[in-house]
Amino acid sequence: MGPGKVYLVGAGPGAPDLLTLRAAELLRRADVVFHDALVHPDTIALAAKAERVAVGKRCGRHSTAQRFINKRLVDAAMKHAVVVRLKGGDPMLFGRAHEEISALREAGIAFEVVPGVTAALAASAELGVSLTRRGLARSVAFLTPRVGAGEKPNDWARAAASADTAVIYMGVGEAAAITASLVECGVAPSTPVVVVENASLPGRQRFAMTLRDLPGVAVAVRGIAGPAVILLGEVYSELQEEAATPVAEVRRAWPRRVRT
Repeated sequence: MGPGKVYLVGAGPGAPDLLTLRAAELLRRADVVFHDALVHPDTIALAAKAERVAVGKRCGRHSTAQRFINKRLVDAAMKHAVVVRLKGGDPMLFGRAHEEISALREAGIAFEVVPGVTAALAASAELGVSLTRRGLARSVAFLTPRVGAGEKPNDWARAAASADTAVIYMGVGEAAAITASLVECGVAPSTPVVVVENASLPGRQRFAMTLRDLPGVAVAVRGIAGPAVILLGEVYSELQEEAATPVAEVRRAWPRRVRT
């Protein structure tokens, strides 16, 4: 019958009920699922009849090499009809999808990308603050300061400074360096910032501040263990009354997600 098909599926920001209908159907049909470390267990559980293989990457922890993941996808497609590569957020945003697609194309394996809700959109939805606003914010940049071994320098700070709203992924642990780089590129220290952890999940937290206070977030908020995004721009000025509120009080004030 020939090789099967590989589906690069977005698992969304965390909450299983934010999966697309297509993603949920593919998980139910899957023969094997290769999933990231941060995908919710209830999402993985939808693949009831599939072999489930963890291939996640997390900073500072043992991770599966990308070339090994690529090979596993190709090998699985030679044996199974429906292979799902389940990625947190959206596969095409900071998900190394290009490397996996290249490996599949080289091997002659059919593939399809199924979009997912990325953390920036989930965080904005829960904050109730639009990434764009007429007359104030007409451009948005999604970026990360992360640079892999052997990669050329990343000019992320200049891109962030040029956008009306910026969302920084995988950056909380580098808050001091991020602040210094942004200020050097001309971003005002008084620019409003919000850090959102575990967007869409019951344990989510948000912390409002200005850019000058961002370096203290990693020290003051030792409880940040889940994925977090840093949102920067004047659209978040309405949340700045929280900046004077102690971290513990902000954590208690965050409303719980109500499921019906």
